[in-house]
Amino acid sequence: MASGDPAASRLKKKKRFRRRLRSRIILSFVLLGFGLTAMFAFATNWTRSRVENQLVEDAMNRNINKAAQQFELDPGNPQFGFDQVRAFVYTPDKFESVRINRPEWYELKDGIVGMNGVGDDGKPFAYRLAVRKTPRAWFFLAYDMTPSARSEMQFNRALYLSVLVFTLFSLLVGWWAASRVMSPVSELALRIKRSGRSAQSEALAAHFPDDEVGQLAEALDDYAERLTNVVQRDREFNADVSHELRTPLAVIKGAVELLLSRPDLEDKTRNRLLRIQRAEQQCTDLISALLLLSRSERGHGATDIAKLSEQLLEAHRAQLGGKALALSVEGARGLVVDAPEAAVAVALGNLIGNAVKYTTEGEVVVRLHDHSVEVIDSGPGLSAEDAAKLFERGYRGTHAGHSQGGGIGLSIVRRLCELYGWDVRVKPGEVKGVVATLTFGAADRLN
Repeated sequence: MASGDPAASRLKKKKRFRRRLRSRIILSFVLLGFGLTAMFAFATNWTRSRVENQLVEDAMNRNINKAAQQFELDPGNPQFGFDQVRAFVYTPDKFESVRINRPEWYELKDGIVGMNGVGDDGKPFAYRLAVRKTPRAWFFLAYDMTPSARSEMQFNRALYLSVLVFTLFSLLVGWWAASRVMSPVSELALRIKRSGRSAQSEALAAHFPDDEVGQLAEALDDYAERLTNVVQRDREFNADVSHELRTPLAVIKGAVELLLSRPDLEDKTRNRLLRIQRAEQQCTDLISALLLLSRSERGHGATDIAKLSEQLLEAHRAQLGGKALALSVEGARGLVVDAPEAAVAVALGNLIGNAVKYTTEGEVVVRLHDHSVEVIDSGPGLSAEDAAKLFERGYRGTHAGHSQGGGIGLSIVRRLCELYGWDVRVKPGEVKGVVATLTFGAADRLN
């Protein structure tokens, strides 16, 4: 085959990283479950924190108001406490002691702030401090937030566990849903595979309900029927063309052989008859090769590559028309390939024909190797653009000029190589010209 197609390589790479539909369904469920649960957990935690802060601030405002009222009623009792709450009242004569003993409180303004401290046991703790400063007294209300922080930690753990549990639950639900959704699709694919192994396609729509998968099966049935009709018409056309063309070619072959058997032929007439005979053989080989390609079937045979190369060169030698071009075969003989001579003749003949066509002077050498054959010419060479597109159907190289041909010869060579598992490559020569290499598979060599 020709060198790898970049577009096919990119497509294969893209498919390799593409996730299966079942996996995408499961992943969608997992992401949906995780996303909704995480959002709900975040909203719950935010609401709890907001409500808790509001309740604590309301409670502290009420308590500090009570502390202020109690101080007005009983100034001799400046310090008192509630559950989780300690109230401190400092008269003007003790303002300085606040600056010395609690400097972090001294600069605070009225309001509620979060503070950190160290308990009698040496452990750090968090508390909220309500501050109210009047000319007659400073009121401080400290609310211990340690139990609240502990409960918040436990609540967050419960939320994290809920997110994990519901994510796992989403995974199970996604797995179950994907199995239910993909079951008919998998069955449809299995039936299509089984149907593809037989000559007659199986009706698919009858095995599925009238839903989306059933509609897909019905569309596939319609497509299979139309494709079968196209293939059948194509096969009949190829068979008819092959038969109808072989008949006149056989007549031409017989007439030429009969004329060539006459001893009184002039050399000019004999040369023309030999040219007709070679053209008839080329047409016969080409029809046989195209019939093999249309049927996608590998024919068998025992083709001697050295002998065939000499025959092909001899046919082109008679058509040089005065070009100073030497044609020769080099290398060891003995390479025999398990393939019809017509198929090998078309593949190798196109490579030799291109070399002879585009080389105006010098030589064309067919070099034989143990498992391959090279066609080396001394022509104008090969550009990078030609090398990349040479085997595309309809492409004609930059040196084609006004020469005859539709640019399908090397395309046929590529298709024959794909059918038989051969490899064909064309590259610039070391100094000039082109080197075309046709490599045969190990299973095809008979020697």
